[in-house]
Amino acid sequence: MTGSPSYSRRFAAASEPLHSCAYYAPEISEFTELGFKGWWHAYFAYRSAPLGTASAGLVTETFFNFAPRMVERSVPSCWDVMSPADVRAKQISILTRAFDRIFTDYKWDEDLADIVELLKLSLPQLDTHQRPLFAAWADEPWPENPLLALWHASTLLREYRFDGHNQALRSADVSGLGSHLLMAADGRGTPEVIQKIRGWTSPEWSAEAERLSELGWITSQGRHTDKGRAVRKNIEAETDRNAEQIASTLGNDDAERALGQLESVSAFLLTENVVPGKWPPKHLGQIEASSQQ
Repeated sequence: MTGSPSYSRRFAAASEPLHSCAYYAPEISEFTELGFKGWWHAYFAYRSAPLGTASAGLVTETFFNFAPRMVERSVPSCWDVMSPADVRAKQISILTRAFDRIFTDYKWDEDLADIVELLKLSLPQLDTHQRPLFAAWADEPWPENPLLALWHASTLLREYRFDGHNQALRSADVSGLGSHLLMAADGRGTPEVIQKIRGWTSPEWSAEAERLSELGWITSQGRHTDKGRAVRKNIEAETDRNAEQIASTLGNDDAERALGQLESVSAFLLTENVVPGKWPPKHLGQIEASSQQ
């Protein structure tokens, strides 16, 4: 089953929670004490830091689903607060303390170091073509601490799939804004919340809804038509295909070993409510996106 959609989906689900600790651990608020003007200002800095002193245009293109105006509120001004290298160092410092707290009572498997080593050897072999965020993170040094290294691996896995998903959206002629309408058509988030946390306006949403309706993908109520549901299904299938190299590079046995470790951590983080299990997270809708605060 190497390279099968089931492996692709399992790696997606298993890597997301540990990766997401970098967004949702309370300790991340320390960035605002250093001069960042709120959660989003810091977010764009630490997520894009491996790209270097990236422009707003590069971050908008790479992240794909944010309105340009929202990115421009944080980039490039975030680099006036801290350099990308300093942002990365601070992120590692924050995560070290956060993980010490989060995993105090967690019972780690004895082969954690071995799992990290096989991921460290295999993940850099993944193709970086049209994978700008994965390529940037893959160039970052691996932390020496095994847990931080596992987090780094989960971030590589997550951003590899993220880049591949954006490829699939572009192949289907779905814009970043359109991708949100297709999610909302599935009942994942509301227009009001998604617009707030991605920076789009109601008129922009309405115009995209009209375009998707003319294509026969959504109804006038913003729900999927049969054609739209098929488009969405095809995008997810292509995203799975774009992530097949993860399992094929590892091989079945090592893929199962890595998944065993990551799935155990994922279950713990979700059960303990360390990270949200659904998107969009409720707290993001409470953060003002019309400014950097």
